[in-house]
Amino acid sequence: MTWEQELKDCVRSAEELAALGYLNMEGAQRLKDVAQKYPIAIPRYYLSLIDKDDENDPIRKMCIPAFAEEDASGVFDTSGEQHNTVERGLQHKYKNTALILSTNVCAMYCRHCFRKRMVGVTDAETAALLESVLSYVRDHKEIDNILVSGGDSLMLSNRVIEKMLSEISEIKHVRFVRFGTRAPVVLPSRLEDQELLGILRRYAAKKPVYVVTQFNHPKEITRRSTQAVRSLQGCGVVVSNQTVLLKGVNDNAQTLAALMNALTGIGVVPYYVFQCRPVKAVKGQFQVPLLTGVEIVERAKGMLNGHAKRFKYAMSHETGKIEILGKTTDDRVLFKYHQPKYEKDTGRLFSADVTNGRGWLDEVPEGLLY
Repeated sequence: MTWEQELKDCVRSAEELAALGYLNMEGAQRLKDVAQKYPIAIPRYYLSLIDKDDENDPIRKMCIPAFAEEDASGVFDTSGEQHNTVERGLQHKYKNTALILSTNVCAMYCRHCFRKRMVGVTDAETAALLESVLSYVRDHKEIDNILVSGGDSLMLSNRVIEKMLSEISEIKHVRFVRFGTRAPVVLPSRLEDQELLGILRRYAAKKPVYVVTQFNHPKEITRRSTQAVRSLQGCGVVVSNQTVLLKGVNDNAQTLAALMNALTGIGVVPYYVFQCRPVKAVKGQFQVPLLTGVEIVERAKGMLNGHAKRFKYAMSHETGKIEILGKTTDDRVLFKYHQPKYEKDTGRLFSADVTNGRGWLDEVPEGLLY
């Protein structure tokens, strides 16, 4: 079966999940409203990784809708993406990086998605005209890299991916391009497409191409997902990983350490462990309190070698990418701007009282943040 056929064959309703034994019919009926707001799409490959006998299976939590998604706490745009948009589908938050929202389509609609407002729902924020996006990049010579995101950038057609790479490779001040994708994890057959691999191989020889993927649990590292990673590496593509710290999925030190060890074992570079954003329909189900997160990450690092613990525990905040450094003896947490939006914050260190289960800096009263 080709990746296109697998994509068409995705499970897309609560009723289908019930028919396959992943939900009971009563649960499927109750989840109709959730599924209408936040679409379902699960490749059958990924669905097969679930242990049906385990109601708390971590793979289940990431792909099958839950009643917790009815929790309206949080906001949809947690990092100010609308304020960073300079062209439709193009964000320029950090001086050196242009981010292209290339599509609103994913191979799988993850239940913890931070772009839940748009993915699978509307294409109003995605790039309509590639030429106007790249024209902006050409005019801004401070931009030295492009991140092609979405949705899932590898759900673009081969023709569009080749067109993108062809144009980007000719922009001299752009040193490398990144593709953000969960395809190696959820739809590894996409990386069995020899035409796509040929395109990546050809352009990786001209300018560095990176794939940034998202493995969140050791169960996702299978024979097929490992082969997908190997195929990318065989094209000269560097594969790195951004994990999200998720309650009920990887929120213990043993699981997180096992994941990082397994990733380095297949040559994937651990890049970030991100604090889950306080997104509507996500926050209540998945966000881990910051103080707990620091303790999990530090215990996990104690089980890792130098390569496996290269990742930074960070949050992607409206004011920039902020590293979560650790806690003090009085249970305050130390932070440092890793990549600020505003120059005044460059390298700034600060601490915050994140007791009482606080999971995001915006929840900290002003007097407890300095």
